[in-house]
Amino acid sequence: MLSMTSPTFQDRLNSYAELLVRVGVNLQPGQKLMVRAGVEDAALVRKVVDVAYSLGSPYVEVFWADGPTTRSRFMNGPEGSFGIIPEYRAQGMIQLAEEGAASLAISSEDPDLLAGVNPENFATFQAAWRQAVRPYMNLSMSDKIAWCVAGAASPGWATKAFPDLPEAEAVEALWQAIFTATRITTADPVGEWHKHNEQLRASKEKLNARNYAAVHFRGPGTDLRVGLADGHRWDGGVSHTPQGNPFVANMPTEEVFTAPHSQRVDGVVRASMPLSYNGNLIDDFTLTFEGGKVVKAVAGKGQAVLDSILDSDEGARRLGEVALVPASSPIAQAGILFLNTLFDENAASHIALGRGYEFTVRGSSDMSDDDKRATGLNDSSVHVDFMIGSAEMDVDGVTQDGTAEPLMRSGAWAN
Repeated sequence: MLSMTSPTFQDRLNSYAELLVRVGVNLQPGQKLMVRAGVEDAALVRKVVDVAYSLGSPYVEVFWADGPTTRSRFMNGPEGSFGIIPEYRAQGMIQLAEEGAASLAISSEDPDLLAGVNPENFATFQAAWRQAVRPYMNLSMSDKIAWCVAGAASPGWATKAFPDLPEAEAVEALWQAIFTATRITTADPVGEWHKHNEQLRASKEKLNARNYAAVHFRGPGTDLRVGLADGHRWDGGVSHTPQGNPFVANMPTEEVFTAPHSQRVDGVVRASMPLSYNGNLIDDFTLTFEGGKVVKAVAGKGQAVLDSILDSDEGARRLGEVALVPASSPIAQAGILFLNTLFDENAASHIALGRGYEFTVRGSSDMSDDDKRATGLNDSSVHVDFMIGSAEMDVDGVTQDGTAEPLMRSGAWAN
């Protein structure tokens, strides 16, 4: 295990910052950058800022957050105040995105940050915030700007991911896991990412060539048929802005994904991992779908939080993403329950409640909102991934004539 003060750790942190800026958002000379991060992530953020300016960025804006002060608001704030949002911050994000700035979000939140908070109060805030930043979300979820989400180790997160270690050792262990998952521990991280992206490209091209009507998941507690949107396309790895600049939206990433049809999802699905959602843990949960809509949701832990997600709006009860991840992925093989969706979703196949990615439907950039909905692309103020895959999961691709073809068997690619 590396000491966080060792030269080797600092070298890896430098390499990580370089990777996030050069490959993650692929910052171009003259391009602005916005960074969203917690105050505990300052060491990494400062290195990111250094890299950005060295590449010729004229301006970097850092939007800081602090977990304890957020918790204090929702534990101690007066009733009726939770619809107040930082509108200046939303407008700043929108303005920068409209100017073509790249966007980097660094995730390090304590999975239990909001444990004990009234979920209705947080839902009120979330609804107001999502409405305020919707123009920004429209740009990012349609790949009109380069964006990337990455992780950083914090004590609150590390002690949940490694509960048997003292805090300092847990933080070091989590950093090591992050560096491994993002290929920083290799001799040539950038080169390894190029190879990995090529592998993901090959996988998505095979799926696109088959043009399946649906994918069918079968596993413990799961028998779910997910119809795919008309004109859907599988994506994964490298994305591109309208100007043709490549970027990697998630680091790490092991998935290939596409748009479900919002009206054509039927069956039962059981989550294979806990879901950490905005500082709350949802565990042991099962959803039942009929005609694309969740008609029943039962959680062993976090029922009120799960209900608050589903009640966000009409689209929150429908799917916006379906993703395939083999159980052989490096993150799955690490055997770590990260309790952070960015990492855990790359250990298992998953689906997402809420909004779909427009770029996963061909020609969507030229469609009206009504035309997008007609393809089956879902719209919502939320996008919440949760994991359903495991080494016991079988997945079939269902052709347009109804023939089932093996895609995965026992969590591994069938061909």
